[in-house]
Amino acid sequence: MRLLLDTHVLLWAVLNDPRLTDAQVRAITEGELYVSAASVWEIGIKRSIGKLDVPEDVFDIAVDAGCRPRPSSWTHAEAAAGLSRHHTDPFDRMLIAQARCENLRLVSSDRKLAAYEVELVG
Repeated sequence: MRLLLDTHVLLWAVLNDPRLTDAQVRAITEGELYVSAASVWEIGIKRSIGKLDVPEDVFDIAVDAGCRPRPSSWTHAEAAAGLSRHHTDPFDRMLIAQARCENLRLVSSDRKLAAYEVELVG
């Protein structure tokens, strides 16, 4: 199973946060894991404005745990721009678009994402 981790799920997994559901833990343990460039961007922005305090090596930890980087493309950006307005967060919209374009399951606890045609592991 090919999985795209939502940014919060990536952080929860790396930091051993108990908010991960049993289904998410099982999927992460068994699946092929991808982290979007959008998550790197989101974490960087939130760090720079003081909204997020995570280890500097968070992505090294993720790679060591088996996560693979997933670049964002023009196709993904066009798909994100074309999504209906159920969700306005640009990072989440990119993750939805990537998951749909690349046929990935999106691992997320964000209930708003269920409004889109994307397979979710929550």
